[in-house]
Amino acid sequence: DQREEAIQAWYLDDNEEDQKLPHHKDPKEFVSLDKLAELGVLSWRLDADNYETDEELKKIRESRGYSYMDICEVCPKKLPNYEATVQMFFVEHLHIDEEIRYCLAGSGYFDVRDLNDVWIRVWVKKGGMIVFPAGIYHRFTVDSDNYMKAMRLFVGGPVWTAYNRPHDHLPARKEYMDKFVKVIRDGTIDASA
Repeated sequence: DQREEAIQAWYLDDNEEDQKLPHHKDPKEFVSLDKLAELGVLSWRLDADNYETDEELKKIRESRGYSYMDICEVCPKKLPNYEATVQMFFVEHLHIDEEIRYCLAGSGYFDVRDLNDVWIRVWVKKGGMIVFPAGIYHRFTVDSDNYMKAMRLFVGGPVWTAYNRPHDHLPARKEYMDKFVKVIRDGTIDASA
């Protein structure tokens, strides 16, 4: 799968030191992009060197209604209050709209919860485009290179509001749970039913 050149995922260890490190379990436990899709997380591998003229990006934007776009750089020289802002991005939260990020340069980690509430780390590198559904809890940090240039896409105008966990009462969270969590048995979420 060519997407794996730009997007990889694995279960996180329990070590809470330095969020910018990979935090693989021992032994490593990788997660397929198909497993991410079961959580509603969509992904593509695109041509970041030619994003301005990329027909595939154009098709995705048109089919999904992504009318707004901007570019941001997450790095010490470009982002005011860099360390505090990166720490803020790393607080677990959800949005009431999709979060769409397309990595044009550098790399970073997006962490999401699986249906059993266990963290999965998604490493997005140059060329990787990822869409998190409305209502999914997640967080972001750059990796140890401290640099990611990303295109941010939205349906309509940009909405930056993050709702820190817990916000399970929001309609977007309830809709996410209804769509992706089918049966809850014995206190364990079973997405296979």
